Amino acid sequence: MLGQHGRGLTKALFTKPALAMAKMGVTPNMLTVGGTVASVAVAVLTIPQGHFVLGPVLMVLVLIGDSFDGILARATGRTSQFGAFLDSTMDRLADGAAFGSLTVWAALHMVPGPLRTWTVSLAACCVVLAAAVPYARARAESVGATASVGIAERTDRLVVIGLAVLAVGLGAPTWVITAGLTWVAIASLITVIQRVLTVRTQITAREAAERAAATDGTEQ
Repeated sequence: MLGQHGRGLTKALFTKPALAMAKMGVTPNMLTVGGTVASVAVAVLTIPQGHFVLGPVLMVLVLIGDSFDGILARATGRTSQFGAFLDSTMDRLADGAAFGSLTVWAALHMVPGPLRTWTVSLAACCVVLAAAVPYARARAESVGATASVGIAERTDRLVVIGLAVLAVGLGAPTWVITAGLTWVAIASLITVIQRVLTVRTQITAREAAERAAATDGTEQ
């Protein structure tokens, strides 16, 4: 949801800087790959060590930079199917690094007990669900449907867990991260279900229309 509302703002703010990058020879795909490398590096080098202020701040900067590739592609007329594929693939690597790093932190630094067990389990679930949400949309498109619905887009998930991590870095109890992971896991699962049901409705309606058309043709 946040991603949908924020695209207009990022376009207004970053179109001119993106065009300046284009004049220097920077391509959208270069930004996509560079942003992913930076995201993975920040996640791996800060979160497992418990740097919960530096990590989220750097991730915000990286995410802002990550929005430049699409803006640059649209502003210069260089959008392509490969660029969209590359961007989606790189996003999965960045998301996996973020939630995977939280899994490592919880396993290594939390006090043994139920809270640590839940946190590790939830973080691992978030790694899987972070891939399942966009996969449902991509698979829907491959069968001629659309599934751009859901309560938890990528931006929503990253903002929630980023705020939870930052809160702990500023002194909040560690269960705040567990709560953030709980929200991300549940919201991601709901989003997957929403997309599955949406695709089922679309395909069922299409198949019914095709059967009706076939019946009309036979009767004629």
